Amino acid sequence: MTDETIDDLMEATYQALCKHGYAELTMQDIAAESDKSKGTLHYHFEGKQDLLESFLEYLLAEFEERTETIPGETPAEQLHEFLEELLTPADEDSAEEFRTAILEIKAQSPYNEAYRDQLSGFDAALRDRIAGLVADGLEAGEFREGIDPEETADFLVTLFQGAQTRAAAVDRPPERTKRYVHDYIDDTLRRDGSSDSASTRSDGGTEAGR
Repeated sequence: MTDETIDDLMEATYQALCKHGYAELTMQDIAAESDKSKGTLHYHFEGKQDLLESFLEYLLAEFEERTETIPGETPAEQLHEFLEELLTPADEDSAEEFRTAILEIKAQSPYNEAYRDQLSGFDAALRDRIAGLVADGLEAGEFREGIDPEETADFLVTLFQGAQTRAAAVDRPPERTKRYVHDYIDDTLRRDGSSDSASTRSDGGTEAGR
């Protein structure tokens, strides 16, 4: 497949997931959101599960590319920006529907090794990125001595995943978690407890939930 075809099919999958959810999603639904035929989808993918495995892989690659360079002059500022990015939907109009669809896919992962592998890869990428920023902050003397980058990253990823699940399950927008995350960075991680300019953001933001 060409990059253009991949992008088209992945965007069509995103749109169809938001409209129909995981359980009701069909290959025809995805084709309807694309300029490709259902036959073209079946030529490239064995079925819905195969396509969704590729979709999850695509999301991970897109996330890694998008966050390869993080704004900010210091590791603390970059950590603020990275978590702001995570907790702000890229597409406000379909954020709720997409979170619900992803939660449905996550619910299948205990029984679906391929889904579990892709979701584990995303989880690991988040932990590694955050742990790297925390380690950089320790080296720069921004964060308190004794902080464990891996444990801190694990906590923040768990917080992010929980915020996403609560948003889908009980309609508590993850954006409301942002203030507490920024406070945690400034009050718990930073050596001097000083407030970073990023922590004074409003609950709106420019982020990527997808």
